[in-house]
Amino acid sequence: MKILVINAGSSSLKYQLIETDTEQVLSKGVCERIGTTGSTLKHTGNGSVTIDSPMPTHKEAIKLVLDSLVSKEYGVISGMDEIAAVGHRVLHSGEDFNDSVLITPESLKKIEGNVDLGPLHMPPNIMGIKACREVMPKAPMVAVFDTTFHSTMPDYAYMYGIDYNDYKKYKVRKYGFHGSSHAYVSGRASALLGTDKIKTVVCHLGNGASISAVKNGKCVDTSMGLTPLEGLIMGTRAGDIDAAALEYLMDKKGIDIHKMTNYLNKECGVLGISGVSSDFRDLEAAVKEGNARAKLALDMFSYRVKKYVGSYAAAMGGLDCLVFTGGIGEHTVAVRKAVCEDMEFLGVKLDDKKNENAPRDTEYDITAKGGKVKILIIPTNEELYIARETLKHKDD
Repeated sequence: MKILVINAGSSSLKYQLIETDTEQVLSKGVCERIGTTGSTLKHTGNGSVTIDSPMPTHKEAIKLVLDSLVSKEYGVISGMDEIAAVGHRVLHSGEDFNDSVLITPESLKKIEGNVDLGPLHMPPNIMGIKACREVMPKAPMVAVFDTTFHSTMPDYAYMYGIDYNDYKKYKVRKYGFHGSSHAYVSGRASALLGTDKIKTVVCHLGNGASISAVKNGKCVDTSMGLTPLEGLIMGTRAGDIDAAALEYLMDKKGIDIHKMTNYLNKECGVLGISGVSSDFRDLEAAVKEGNARAKLALDMFSYRVKKYVGSYAAAMGGLDCLVFTGGIGEHTVAVRKAVCEDMEFLGVKLDDKKNENAPRDTEYDITAKGGKVKILIIPTNEELYIARETLKHKDD
């Protein structure tokens, strides 16, 4: 059975066509510069092709994707009836959903009601759903949320210390993100260890970074909050910061709250600290050249990850498995080493040689002999998780 996975951004649309019987990716690609000039589709299927074509809206992008999938020259299917369902990545569930959901007029109305919780991501997510519905009116469609894996958090973990009435009225609380990745990776960890009766910390470390505490297969806490800005220092995001510092900086810099939010999301993190880059490859190169600010950025990032690992071990009453995933988690040796350093008291013991020689894009155990906590590198696969969820809910 073939599932089309759609991830719609404000000016882009990524997709994969997955054969769920074998979980093989038949085709994938990305539409870029939607709604502006120079729109292109980069498609890989029966060969690779780049197509320059106007895409004023997501509707044209979806149509171009479907045309590419059935193309006699570089397509992989003979007709639309081969696509059993479409899975849409949707940022925010609010408190309306605690699982993936079949998209109906009723569920779509609830999804649209949560736009305020994700004003940057939700409108393009919804545009992708509506565009797909217009071009493929008969195909079942499922919304797979970034937040619902974290819906098992207890109230004392997701609540903020604000007036309870404001929480009830405005739904201001921790929701968490990267849920598809945390769900997939923690599931793989359980499979590798042969049980879900384990206490796992998943470190999803990329340009956006988050950590989750997963106890017996259920998320009990996560680092991101109402928005993806809370938690770790990231590529360009500040992460945890004293709320009063915002007013102080706004006054000193002479900027309003909108510019401050943009500053915290796009000008801070390791980019702002290092002054070099948000790319960890560039940071590591700068460290080798003696750049002190680049070293500070790496040290701050790793330290924040270590603090969350320790706090989540305390929250779960122990730790059985520590997992690294995401571009940085999978590929940056120095970060994994720094996070695990001096953590023997928790049973975390890293094998330096295995860490340094870990093969790319492969599940790999980097635990040292005698280590009580399994340390694993597990490449994430959010698209596959979305396809599985779509298959599960398409007939609801």
